Amino acid sequence: MKNINLDINETIYNVDIKEDDRLIDVIRDTLKLTGTKEGCGEGECGACSVIMDEELVNSCLVLAFQADGKKITTIEGVKDEYIKQAFIDVGAVQCGFCTPGMILSGKSILDKNASPSKEEIRSGISGNLCRCTGYNKIVDAIYLASTVRRDK
Repeated sequence: MKNINLDINETIYNVDIKEDDRLIDVIRDTLKLTGTKEGCGEGECGACSVIMDEELVNSCLVLAFQADGKKITTIEGVKDEYIKQAFIDVGAVQCGFCTPGMILSGKSILDKNASPSKEEIRSGISGNLCRCTGYNKIVDAIYLASTVRRDK
């Protein structure tokens, strides 16, 4: 066992982990932050996306000890309500399984570029799979969020 400190959603957690624990397992199973979803477990679907030290990462590919001392944001910590509201307003949510990862991808895009084009948004979410929407509404939601953010 190893002891680590995780700064998740501006709360410090001191947790004991096994060397092979993945970040997603600690987030979901140990800390009970179940908004982060596990899809493929191979870093291909983006359902488990979190922001770690301002970079979007697949938490299924990060060993928990690699996150020691890092600043992590999960869907529960997204305070940018305009992003969530934009997904609702344009109907970008269907089954909802990919939504946390998509919102975090959108946040990551907007944190780096306040005025992304729809093509830049498509590129930015390319690591996230959605089997329900066809992506157009998701792109529209992130684009709408960018316009709302600029108006604030």
